[in-house]
Amino acid sequence: MNDAVRKLSGAGREAPEAHHREAPNNVEAEQALLGAILVNNDAYYRVSDFLKPIHFHEPLHRKIYELAGDTIRMGKIATTITLKTHLPADGKVGDLTIPQYLARLAAEAVTIINAEDYGRAIYDLALRRSLITIGEDMVNIAYDAPLDMPPQNQIEDAERRLFELAETGRYDGGFQSFNDAVAQAIDMAGQAFERDGSLSGISTGIHSLDGRMGGLQRSDLIVLAGRPGMGKTSLATNIAYNIAASYEPEVQADGSFKARNGGVVGFYSLEMSSEQLATRIISEQTEVSSSKIRRGDISEADFEKLVACSQMMQKVPLYIDQTGGISIAQLSARARRLKRQRGLDCLVVDYIQLMTGSGKSSDNRVQEITQITTGLKALGKELNVPIIALSQLSRQVESREDKRPQLSDLRESGSIEQDADVVLFVFREEYYVKNLEPRDEFDPKYEEWKMKFEAVKGTADVIIAKQRHGPTGTVKLAFQSEYTRFTDLADPSFTQYEH
Repeated sequence: MNDAVRKLSGAGREAPEAHHREAPNNVEAEQALLGAILVNNDAYYRVSDFLKPIHFHEPLHRKIYELAGDTIRMGKIATTITLKTHLPADGKVGDLTIPQYLARLAAEAVTIINAEDYGRAIYDLALRRSLITIGEDMVNIAYDAPLDMPPQNQIEDAERRLFELAETGRYDGGFQSFNDAVAQAIDMAGQAFERDGSLSGISTGIHSLDGRMGGLQRSDLIVLAGRPGMGKTSLATNIAYNIAASYEPEVQADGSFKARNGGVVGFYSLEMSSEQLATRIISEQTEVSSSKIRRGDISEADFEKLVACSQMMQKVPLYIDQTGGISIAQLSARARRLKRQRGLDCLVVDYIQLMTGSGKSSDNRVQEITQITTGLKALGKELNVPIIALSQLSRQVESREDKRPQLSDLRESGSIEQDADVVLFVFREEYYVKNLEPRDEFDPKYEEWKMKFEAVKGTADVIIAKQRHGPTGTVKLAFQSEYTRFTDLADPSFTQYEH
């Protein structure tokens, strides 16, 4: 309070001692803004959407701003008269009582024209003070950290706090009015109307799947599960590349970019290396078998296809992290960093069971998986992006006559089913039928087997077992195993590299 009255009266302007640094603040701007609000309450509406009481440096100013806001929102007028009854009458600000200080603020207010500029200045200084606090905490914790706290945990915590500070005002929790929610829903419908395919979410590039899901919805956790050999990584890779390849940025009013179509994709490949993943994508796009690419068994025409594809892929915003055994805290920190540096519209995690929890090692794997899925769901909401998380299924599928997966087959934790907004199962009956081939082609059952195999050859079912905002059911797709590619049935779109 002494700072407030000193700066209001203009006294005590001598330079501070060299060894003392005061936290960034502008008490004069705070006084000017509060005075403008007391004279004309319209000034409050010019700053209330971004300026909160905590942003004021002077504690008394925080209280005055909070009281003024409460009074105005109740439909009453905030003046020196109406506010002084809620403040201690015997309080002192230097030689002034609090009622006298309020009167001085109002008397020296000139105009409300600059109210928003004052508010922005106060807000920016509050952010700088928060940065100083985070920096000081980092130093103090680094000096005094307990032995069981590895430095990596401190780095992840600092990144989280910095990201939250950078995103202040966008993801800060709390209630929002129903009017705001309705406006957002209408905006989403308008964007879907303008977007290719008229989808409310991000297109997967597979039209029959988009038709059932409306695309990938922002903040959704989409679990893609299947037994080994079913092609869940192939489907996730196909979707990730389709989204990145169709990315069309749109410049916003503030100079930032937003995806009009497609998006920037982050792919956590915990099982395969980035080179193996790239080989799969090149094979899918060029229709050159990945096994031939690895062996170098390719023709000159095939090589020309590979070169043309690689040139196009250099512009695709698909970012791969191949760190094995990554924790949910590390994954979240890196995703935040990618969003800040490059943008982010979709995350893929391959796969859940290869991740670790953030806490100390525990024998309770179910509890650890619960921590991972809960963390992924929270991260999707925080970053406002869909997250596709791959998952293994339990072996009990193999013991059943009907091999089609069910929700109860999700491995190690019911929390996967509980936290997921969408659960997709990849099922290829061809895989199981092929293993039943009679050894002798003269066997009476051979023709029966052959007819059944031909009926399911080159097809796959994507079973939508759970969807919070849409129907369940099965989508039948074409699957070309030599190119690890899923497409709509009779999709003629992969001819761009033919010579």
